[in-house]
Amino acid sequence: MAAFEYQALSASGKREKGVLEADTPKQVRQLLRDKGLTPLDVRPVIQKSERSQRQFRLGSGVKMADLALATRQLATLVESALPLEEALKAVAEQVEQPKLQSMLMAIRARVVEGHTLADALAEFPQTFDTLFRSMVAAGEKSGHLAPVLSRLADYQEKQQATRARVKLALLYPSVLVVIALAVVSGLLVYVVPKIVAQFTSLGGELPALTRGMLALSDFLIHKGWLVLLVTGAAYWLWKQWLRRPDNRRRLHLWLLRLPIVGKVIRGLNSARLARTLAITTSSGVPLLDGLTISAKVLTNLVLQDAVKQAAVRVREGASLHRALAETGQFPPIMLHMIASGERSGELETMLARIAESQEREFETVISVALGLMEPLVIVFMGAVVLMIVLAILLPIFQMNSLVTQ
Repeated sequence: MAAFEYQALSASGKREKGVLEADTPKQVRQLLRDKGLTPLDVRPVIQKSERSQRQFRLGSGVKMADLALATRQLATLVESALPLEEALKAVAEQVEQPKLQSMLMAIRARVVEGHTLADALAEFPQTFDTLFRSMVAAGEKSGHLAPVLSRLADYQEKQQATRARVKLALLYPSVLVVIALAVVSGLLVYVVPKIVAQFTSLGGELPALTRGMLALSDFLIHKGWLVLLVTGAAYWLWKQWLRRPDNRRRLHLWLLRLPIVGKVIRGLNSARLARTLAITTSSGVPLLDGLTISAKVLTNLVLQDAVKQAAVRVREGASLHRALAETGQFPPIMLHMIASGERSGELETMLARIAESQEREFETVISVALGLMEPLVIVFMGAVVLMIVLAILLPIFQMNSLVTQ
């Protein structure tokens, strides 16, 4: 049986969407009519996915939280000795997101046809990355698919938690800046010109601060579009510049050299490297393959190159900690713990501890940075508002002196 996605009208005229399994589109239409629905469109899920794979992207088509939940459910069902195709069908029926449901039904159709789960997942590379597919393939070969899926679910949940912490840390300062800019723009565009106009009608000379604010206000009123145009053009040029890998590598190297930002980026990528290696090692993936997969998971190109160089040294016979140390890109504590794990034969355990340690350090750095950022933003915006208020009050004080004279 294949999976078909349909659109149909109910007796009340309401449009309904869903996924059904059948041998042919004609059979799907008959099933819909038996349910009292009028079929509008029936198409194979796999054909649809091939035309629109770009829609299945984490953060846009399929959220990582939904994918982690589906992976966890699949692991539980497989561990309960339920056949894989039935487990996929049960998870698809539980999923609320239509795109993920369609994907799971398409994957099930591939599995029913005789393909492995890893091969079926390869139909959706934007959602199931190299790490996911490689671990599933290793789990299928070793006969330990359920534990591998559980580890993948743990990994995805930790990644989601890390992203949520970063977004939450940046939310308050971002909202504060946006509100402050809106208030400042409103004062400059509406308040300053009206008050200054009353003063100039009396023939008084404006203070230097007020003249500067008035010039800025006039610019925003008459040429504010120019600011938006220049900002948009700069953003477009920046994106074009980043399209070249060499430019992105220079940017990533510069970011690594920044005092606080570099530490955060290095810690996050080190945690991701350790977590990925721990998962691949425990799932039976060879170390060299695990390093290749880990390099693709990292977000910084400089650190990606470092892991690739380490993989070459490991292939030549070097130990993992020595190969990583030669790159000079990873924290010393991480290297010492890897060396200890290699000597004791507990590399997987040490890698997991490294990931937890780096993630805790990341949380600490983020907390400190956020604690410093909030008062700095408040002080800066307070100073800007104070300047605008002074630019408004100074002419009023002079106006009062002119009236008393």
